[in-house]
Amino acid sequence: MLGLFKDSPVIGKASAIIRSPTDKLFNFIGNDLLINYPRWSPEVKELEKLTDGPIKIGTVCRQVRIDQGNRSESTFKVKFFDTGARICFEGVSNPYRCDYVIEPVNASDSRITFIFELLSLDLHVRPFEKLVRIAVQDGTERTVKNIKKLIEAE
Repeated sequence: MLGLFKDSPVIGKASAIIRSPTDKLFNFIGNDLLINYPRWSPEVKELEKLTDGPIKIGTVCRQVRIDQGNRSESTFKVKFFDTGARICFEGVSNPYRCDYVIEPVNASDSRITFIFELLSLDLHVRPFEKLVRIAVQDGTERTVKNIKKLIEAE
């Protein structure tokens, strides 16, 4: 029962080698986020940028998702935008973080590491934390597989 009051983050992490140079992979995930995010994460049904200009640190977006039949809406803000290397955004309305790290393997291949963190769980969800952890890990692995499949097909 005491475990219900402990609020620790739920973290999923997945990585893969992708046949794509780092600049192309970063453009796909970072610069073209509004086009490609719903492609690699089909749960995203609506995505709009709420700030002006290109995607950069401070850009705010709103998304509507349907995950396992449940509709949710959130806003997120770009926290890191290191061209060619990393894009990270954090929930403004909900406590989560998505971090995409891109590293060169050689001139034509890159490693992507995706880390998704639920920074806090609502009290009514905490009894199901183990199931949430499994779902988060499955989601991170699916995200990386989808990105790999999409970019290698281009």
